[in-house]
This record gives sequence, C-alpha cells and structure tokens, in this order.
Amino acid sequence: MKITHTEGESNTSAARRAWAAKHPDTATRDLLKRDADAFLHQSLSSPCVSTIAKAEGIWIEDTAGRRYMDFHGNSVHHIGYAHPRLIAAIKDQLDQLSFAPRRFTNEPAVDLAEKLGQIAPGDLNKVLFTTGGSDANEVALKIARAATGRFKTVSFWDAFHGAGMGAASVGGEATFRSHIAGPLMAGTEHVAPFACYRCPYNHAGPETCGLACAGMVDYVLGREGDVAAVIAEPMRAVPTVPPPGFWKSVREACNRHGALLIMDEIPTGLGKTGRMFAFEHDEVIPDIVTMGKALGGGILPIAAVVARHDLDVCGDFAIGHYTHEKNPVTARAALTTIQIIEDEGLVERSAELGAYALNRLREFAPKSPFVGDVRGRGLMFGVEIVDDRKTRAEGRDRAERIYYRCLEAGLSFKISAGCVLTLSPPLTIARQDLDRALDIVETAILAEVA
Repeated sequence: MKITHTEGESNTSAARRAWAAKHPDTATRDLLKRDADAFLHQSLSSPCVSTIAKAEGIWIEDTAGRRYMDFHGNSVHHIGYAHPRLIAAIKDQLDQLSFAPRRFTNEPAVDLAEKLGQIAPGDLNKVLFTTGGSDANEVALKIARAATGRFKTVSFWDAFHGAGMGAASVGGEATFRSHIAGPLMAGTEHVAPFACYRCPYNHAGPETCGLACAGMVDYVLGREGDVAAVIAEPMRAVPTVPPPGFWKSVREACNRHGALLIMDEIPTGLGKTGRMFAFEHDEVIPDIVTMGKALGGGILPIAAVVARHDLDVCGDFAIGHYTHEKNPVTARAALTTIQIIEDEGLVERSAELGAYALNRLREFAPKSPFVGDVRGRGLMFGVEIVDDRKTRAEGRDRAERIYYRCLEAGLSFKISAGCVLTLSPPLTIARQDLDRALDIVETAILAEVA
C-alpha cells in the first residue's frame, strides 16, 4: 500500500538522499547512522535530516557547527529555545519539588490550572493536564461523551489531532489512519475541510460558496442526530485560514444539534496566530480547548484540556489518570512560559510581524509563476508551490527543491500538504532575522525555472 505523506517533507526521497550526501563531516554521518540503527523507523522521522548539538533562541546548530534559523520547531518554540528565564524557573523548581504523585496536589500545578482558566475566554476554566497533545484530545473526547451521552464525532479530512488510536480516528491523514492503524474508533464521521485555494466543494471562493464547508458540518450533524462533538483545528496548520463566518456558522450548528465544539489549539494556541487563541479571530468560544506543544516552553512535554465549568461531569470516571498529571516541574515550565509570553508582549509581536511577513510574501508572489497562494495568520504562514498557477497543479518536487535550497542557506522549516512551505518562527524573532529568512525563501523560489 502506497501512502502519500502530507504532514511533512519526505525523508526517503531522492532530494533527501542528495542532501544527506552533502554531509562531509564524520561526526554528523556517524550520529545519523547510530540513530538509524537504534530507533524504530517511521514515516516523517527516519532517516533524520540532520543532527542537533545546540538550540538557542531561533537557532539550531548541528554537530558540524552549521546553524539554521528554525521555522519549524514542532511548534514548541514560541519563546525561542533555551529562554534563560524558563531555564532558571525549571532549575529552581527542581530544587523545591521535583515530582508529585497524582493523588497529591501542589502549588505550581494549581497555579497553572488557575492561569489557564484566566487566559481562556468565557467560562473555560476547568483543567486537566496530560503529557502530550494526542492525549489531551482524547481526554476532550471522553468529556464530550460523558456530557452528551453520545459517542459520535464530526471532524475534517486532512486534520491532524495526534497519533493515538482515538486521536488518529478523528484525524484525517492517511499517514496516521491507514493500514496498521485500523480498525479505528466507530462513529468518527469526517467531512471535507475549509480550503479556499483548493475548495473540495469546487467553489470559486468564499464570496460565492455560501460557506458550503460549514453547511456540510450542519448537514452531517442533522443526519446523524446524535453527535457528541465536532473537533477541529481553528486554523489548519497547513496553514489554511477559515473563511469569514465559518466558525460562527459551525458554532450555531453545534448549538442546534446538541454537539459540543472542541478546538485543537495545540500548534496554534498561546499567541502563534496573533491572538492568545486562534479561535478568537473568529469570535467564537468552544466548549473545550486543548493546547500543548509550546506550553512547555520548548523544553518539557505538557499539554492541557480546558473545558467549560459545567462540563466537569466525569468525577466517577478515569479520563486521564496520567503519572505526570500534576508534575510540578512541567507545570512550572508552562506557567513561566505563559508569563514570558505576556510580559514580553509576544502575542502582539506575533500579530505585527506576521502581518509584515504576509504582506512581503504577497508582494513577492507575482515574481514567480510557481507561487500559487500565500496565507496564514500571525507567525504561522505558508507559501503554496505549484507547477502551473492557472491549473494549480501541486508543485511537490519544486517545493522539495526549494526546501533544500533554504536548508543549505541556513533556514529550516517543513513542507505541509505536499507542496506548502510552512513557516512558523518563534514569536521572539527579531525583524532583521525575519527579513533574512524571507530573503532566503524568495531567493530559493526564484531559482526555480520551468
């Protein structure tokens, strides 16, 4: 069975092999070989693209001393790598209290739960911590089942919600759903996502479509009649921005049909899109929001579920029950990360720099026949590469060539959906470094010829 992986650039392509052959130093080659020998192989991970010996600020450095601006970071590096204030807080917490068994509480965990309830809008203020985003989404699904007495879900094709069985079931990518992943959970209905540049409903644009994508969610909720929740990314990390009015329409449909709305903010939350939560752009409030990745400040793994106060209905059930559920060190890391984001004005900085980057890329786009679309919000933006702008044929090979040119020039990012250069720098990036990165991207694109 051949699967087209869309969550990142291929690690088995000819372009990857050509890049790997350019590593002349023995240290890099040896570590890559040791990695390949020691770890189980899986798509999008093995073989690795290179090594990392140091990570600081926006930079990663390999064992040969080559430095790259990291515009990927698995979406964990909102405050940059090795933020000194965060490292100091973690060290201090290790000295005070390094672990707490699940059935005991501690001040850092309670402080973090209270803080998340404060920054989340509306009455989103009941919290549970997990060790990863996939687990957080599965906890959210259990809460929805308990609150509604239903088990079905509606989610979107092409979405990513994690690699666990439940998260993969509501996800929409073949990489995580097919072959060895099945059988998946029952009742996980899917619809085509919002994607205005490549509308799966074949509409010309949001001005004329009548929000057919939102209408399909309403249709399925009505036809099924007993859906517990709609779970979705408020802005797809491809990245794809929802058309105006989409989420208001879906929120109203959920209300009509008695389904909860779960927003997966794991890559987009905590200021990445220029608002603390991406759903705030669309003036809706979900019933449950999940977050993770950047919550641990790019150092420690922690994720969270934040639910409406009245959804605290699972007291007789085990919905998380994780060994590190109230780990004081990870909680202190997350609390300090949020404080850094607030104190340094990083949400506002993301909005300002993101608007600047999008404007610059949109001005550049007409210079290349291979730029099909430029889109995003805040400091999560992308450039879709096509072979032909008129037909919008996906430029998968072109995108990969551009990617390796950028890597050679000192810029790392990921390719999403096969042909989208997905750029997600830390919110702490300096304007001159952002300009330098955009110069690299534009130069690499212009090197493409027919």
